[in-house]
Amino acid sequence: MEIVGIITLLLVLVFATLATVATVRTVRSVKRGVARGAAQARRAVEDAQLKARRYTTPGIGGQVAQLRIDLRTAIDATFAALDERHPDDAALAEAAGLLARLNDHARALDGELKLLEREPDKSRVAARLPDLATRVHDVTHSADTLRWAAQDRAHHATTDDLSSLTSQIALESAALRHWTPTEPPTKPSLPGD
Repeated sequence: MEIVGIITLLLVLVFATLATVATVRTVRSVKRGVARGAAQARRAVEDAQLKARRYTTPGIGGQVAQLRIDLRTAIDATFAALDERHPDDAALAEAAGLLARLNDHARALDGELKLLEREPDKSRVAARLPDLATRVHDVTHSADTLRWAAQDRAHHATTDDLSSLTSQIALESAALRHWTPTEPPTKPSLPGD
């Protein structure tokens, strides 16, 4: 009876441990999901504010908002283009690494632009704006170049695959249409016929 009690106790401990581990993992997963959702919501609100500021703030403030929008749009579009093709194409892994590094620069630049939006001295903002605009142009051009290269690569791969498939289908169709007439089987003659 003592052995049955020990085995039962061990089974209860094992199930309790597994339940605890499952609960902890579930809680962590939910926390990550909530944090990701909150970050996306903050980003959406900030993007809407930038777009509104672009139209409602005249002069330098609107220009800074436009630079931030351009920067974010180029980086986000390039991430979308590479993420879409990255699992299918190992050659895009290096491009994804370069984009991650470029994104670090874009975040730093976006941070500088965000600080300039709050700067009360408009002459200081005007003095720094040409340099920042040049840097934004460099980052967006680099992101655009990566995105266009990924799109060209996808188009080329699709075109090559379609061309190869068309050739194979034409060959198979020709083979299916080529037949030689077969003669009907002759009856073997029986010795008395």
